[in-house]
Order: sequence, then C-alpha cells, then structure tokens
Amino acid sequence: MKKKRLGILVGGGPAPGINSVIGAATIRAILDGVEVIGIQDGFKHIMRGDIEKSRPLTIRDVSRLHFSGGSALGIARDNPTKKAEHLEQSIESLKKLEIDKLITIGGDDTAFSALTIEKHAGGQIRVVHVPKTIDNDLDLPQGMPTFGFQTARHVGVNLVKNLMVDAHTTSRWYYVISMGRKAGHLALGIGKAAGATLSIIPEEFQGANRLTMRKLADILVGAMIKRLSYGRKDGVAILAEGLVELLDHEEIQAMDDVERDPHGHIRLAEINFNSLVKRAVLNRLNELNIKMTIIGKNIGYELRCADPIPFDMEYTRDLGHCAAEFILEGGNAAMVSIQEGRFVPLFFKNMLDPKTGKTKIRMVDIESEKYKIGLRYMLRLLPEDFEDEKTLKKFAGIAGLSPDEFRKQFEYTVNPELPHPA
Repeated sequence: MKKKRLGILVGGGPAPGINSVIGAATIRAILDGVEVIGIQDGFKHIMRGDIEKSRPLTIRDVSRLHFSGGSALGIARDNPTKKAEHLEQSIESLKKLEIDKLITIGGDDTAFSALTIEKHAGGQIRVVHVPKTIDNDLDLPQGMPTFGFQTARHVGVNLVKNLMVDAHTTSRWYYVISMGRKAGHLALGIGKAAGATLSIIPEEFQGANRLTMRKLADILVGAMIKRLSYGRKDGVAILAEGLVELLDHEEIQAMDDVERDPHGHIRLAEINFNSLVKRAVLNRLNELNIKMTIIGKNIGYELRCADPIPFDMEYTRDLGHCAAEFILEGGNAAMVSIQEGRFVPLFFKNMLDPKTGKTKIRMVDIESEKYKIGLRYMLRLLPEDFEDEKTLKKFAGIAGLSPDEFRKQFEYTVNPELPHPA
C-alpha cells in the first residue's frame, strides 16, 4: 500500500504570504517523511476530474518561496460546493492522488469549501484551512489579522501617500476605491495610517442609516466644503468597494453590466463604481456652483501579489508550520490561528454563521476606539458642525446656501433619523 500524501491548494484571490505558507507546510511535512503534492489552481481542475495539474513539492522547490508574492501553485475561485458532482469529483480526485490530508489556503469561501470537503469525505480526508485575505474579514479571535492584510495595507499606504502629495501639488481630489468585498478593514486601515482626508466604509450604514448614491455624494461634498473652509482644494477620500453592495438594487442595475463570480458575489472590480461616484459628486458640486477636479483611482490588484513585509513573512511561515504539524498529528476540520504566540485550532463546527450557514465574516466595529479615533482624524461633516452657528454659516456660504438650506441638504448625512432630501 502506498504511503498517503499531504495536498496543498490555494483558493480565492491572491494575498501576500501565500508562498510562505506553502513553503513552511511543505518543509514541515517532508521532514516528517510525508510526501507533499501541490495542487495547481485551487479546486479548478480536481473538481472536474483532472489530476494531471498536480505535482510533488520538494524542500528545494520551496526553501526560498517566503520572500516572494503571488502563488507558486496558482490560484482560482472555482467553487466545488455549487454542484454535487463537482464536490464528489473533488473528493474522488484527491483519493486518486492518494491524498488523505489536505491544507487549503484561502478566504471565507475557500474555508467553506474546505469544511464541505471534509464533511462529505466520510473521514477519508482530513482538512486544515489557513485563513488568507487582504480584506481581513475572517472572524479570527483577539483581532488577529488575516495574513496578507498588513502587507496590503503597507503597500496601499505608500500609494495613497504619493496621491496625497500629488493632490496637494495640483489642487485636486482623489477618490480611491479600496478592495474589501464586505468589510471596510483595508480602506480604514489605509486611510488611518496614511492620514487620508476621510475614509468611508460599509459598516457605517446599518439599520435605518441606509446608503444611497445621493447620500454617498453628499458625504463627499460635505467633506470637500469643510476642506474648502480651511483654504484647501485638495484631498484624498478612501472608499471601500463593498459600499456598492449597499446601494439600492435599482442603482446597481443602472451601472454597467453586473458580473458575478462563482460564489454569486458581484464582481466589484468589474463595476465602474469610481466613475459612478465621481459623476454623482460632480453633479452635486455643479448644483452648488463649486468647481473641483476629481480623479478616480482603484487600488487592490497592486496590493495582492506584493512581496510580504516581515510581519506577514513570519506570520505565514508560522501558520504553514502549524497547519502541517496539526494535520500530521491527527488534527482535522479546523482553521489555523496564532493567539498570543501560540497555535490554537478554530474548529469548523464553530466557524459557521447560523444565519447564513457559511463562515462568519468579521466587520469593522464602529463602536470601537480604533474606529472612533480614525473618525476624529477625518475631515468630514460631524454633528457638532450643525450645532455651531458660526461654523454652519461658513459652510453654507461656501455652498452658496443659507444656513437653514445647508442644514436641510446635508445634516441628514450625520443624523440617520433625518429624512433624505427630496
């Protein structure tokens, strides 16, 4: 009987540190005498019965992988849980490859695929998942970041810092759309660290505080008016791409053709959200006879395959080592986490959101000091701006409105209880 093997695959989108996980897990397994098979392009091929795009990994292959971005095993978003035949074929392919231990590297969707594979394999395949996403939205304890987030933020901050200098030099505004499918961690993290003029994230718009394109435009226009009151015609606003999913269905459909990925999510990167926001803001500025130059910029793809910074390099090597050691010692059905310097398995059964049946998503806590501090350093309209008559008069004058009319048009952006202007 042939010796069973350890398989490694990567799903979802790229994130800095993938190669570090692959390298560390491979080395740990081989040193224990276990063969390692690298599965190319996530579930894409094995869910269709193709096992030819898998190859043995050696220590020589991976010993210096931790320095580089990207994925030596490629990556794909193909989802084996959508169809029963794809799920069955994935399990059958792993058996043909003589893999009884599988390490998956990915975000919340890949984690759900890993969970489902393990559940339907009938004990024949043990699975461990390593959480990866620059969105930082996997529900890890104690605020631990998902790997790749810190590197993505680091690179994003440098890009935004350059845009801030350009904005000041040329007296213009930049609207930067940051990746983050559901949560605003990356947009807020970049904005806070860089000292951007303001960041706007999906978590702000909960319950009655619904988001419309008019409201988003008025938040931005309000910030621009406030900035003008300080004699500045420049600024950089960071907007989380997940804001687009909060817009009314009709507003989304009014955009260009909306594409969805295999998991059913809107392909946010394919929607020209920046153009839509810019157009709405310019229309509002024209109504107020305010002239401003706005440049749209999307950042995300520039961040995902960056070489990992030392934090992520060390963090991901620890995760890869712990994933391999855990599964080699009989561990199963868990996600890897490092808490206070120690490995702690997060078991799949505790990861599911009872409402969705899928892995839980971590959102930004807008009641936390971390968010409140970020908000205080932003330049945007605040409730106190409408309580000070002198300030209100100044802003109204810039907008060419009476104080009462300015209040009528903009106060609702800071008070969810007020109705939207007609």
